[in-house]
Amino acid sequence: MTGTPYRVLVTGSRDWDDKDQVYAALSTAVFQNVPAIVVHGACPTGADTQAAWWVRMHGRTLGVTTEPHPANWRPNGQLDRSAGFRRNAEMVAAGADICLAFIRNSSRGASHTARLAEQAGIPTRRWTA
Repeated sequence: MTGTPYRVLVTGSRDWDDKDQVYAALSTAVFQNVPAIVVHGACPTGADTQAAWWVRMHGRTLGVTTEPHPANWRPNGQLDRSAGFRRNAEMVAAGADICLAFIRNSSRGASHTARLAEQAGIPTRRWTA
């Protein structure tokens, strides 16, 4: 496998509970014999965690790695409520070939990332619950 990795940006609600949908979307987006990177926000629950688990299960076989972008919620010991939105913008600015957005209950964070990706010209697929 050679060439520039195919970048898949996953954004999703922290309470997204349909891992089968995340797994199916990633299985469709990632092609065998094409190196890929799954970019996500490193939330310990929801779609981010499900994407990370998918990479753990299939990464070695498919040549896929993960690129987590955790938000720095307490940079000075105090809660920074804009940290997630800043992290979302950084993930989009890092570039992606496709964005997979799993939005539950109109999640502000996942909707924000999907909107930024669309504005950046990144093809975006949305699933809602």
